Amino acid sequence: MNLIVSSIGQGLLWALLGLGLYLTFRILDFADMTVEGTFPLGAASAVAAISHGIDPFLATLIAVGAGMVAGLITGLLYTKGKIPSLLAGILTMTAAYSVNLRIMGKSNVSLLGQQTLFSGSFMRSLPQYFDGIFIGIVTIAIVTILLIFFLATDYGQAFIATGDNPTMAKSLGIHTDTMVIIGLMVSNGMVGLCGALIAQNNGYADINMGIGTIVIALASIIIGEVAFGELTLNQRLVAVTLGSIIYRIILLAVLQLGFSANDLNLISSVVLAICMMLPQLEERIHLKKPILKGVRPHE
Repeated sequence: MNLIVSSIGQGLLWALLGLGLYLTFRILDFADMTVEGTFPLGAASAVAAISHGIDPFLATLIAVGAGMVAGLITGLLYTKGKIPSLLAGILTMTAAYSVNLRIMGKSNVSLLGQQTLFSGSFMRSLPQYFDGIFIGIVTIAIVTILLIFFLATDYGQAFIATGDNPTMAKSLGIHTDTMVIIGLMVSNGMVGLCGALIAQNNGYADINMGIGTIVIALASIIIGEVAFGELTLNQRLVAVTLGSIIYRIILLAVLQLGFSANDLNLISSVVLAICMMLPQLEERIHLKKPILKGVRPHE
């Protein structure tokens, strides 16, 4: 039971990563590789700040700001530097590796003995692993509600239009470059927040903790879409969170079968590949139904 509770808590915390990528990947139609550098950047910023005696809440906000700066750089490379989106993200991600080392001073920094968002008196009074669920629910609820309100505004509709059809958006007087930059900043700010919370929950920040994060985020998005089908935009935001929880429970089930924790990235890739192939598989099965009823292809 404790393992399931832990998986739900992890799913809620990691859902921020999925929501951040959803803004760029699905709404803005921007393949953003920055997240693999922004996630450890948020973790490094928060852990370094806490280690220097800064309040954990303020340290978490610093991590959000660091993530937004990374998103801003990618946005400027893409819109002003005319660098392709994929390459712009890779450049920022690569630069973030050195920045993270500068921030932490070494490849791994522990929070042992330090005050974090998960070590307050109220958190210690909760049952085991429920601290992650509590902070995850509160954070996801606030972020999701803010996103829903933002996307319902004229500015949010302009953001959506930029992703749907940039040419049409420009003809309507929308500054698409600005929309892209803001979208990347908000997205990577959320990823930085996710990194900060995961680092505090784990008790450390590591320079390599960003490896494979884009697969984790995509898995949350795809599983949510496959599991719940056709949804409104607001419902899809909730589905991403549920997809993140389902993904964590799937990983738990696979590990219980005897796989090693070293296989997590491999398992994540396999799970994502299967989920992405499911719609095509369902379509093929549907096309074969007439054959099962006795209708032959040549007829």
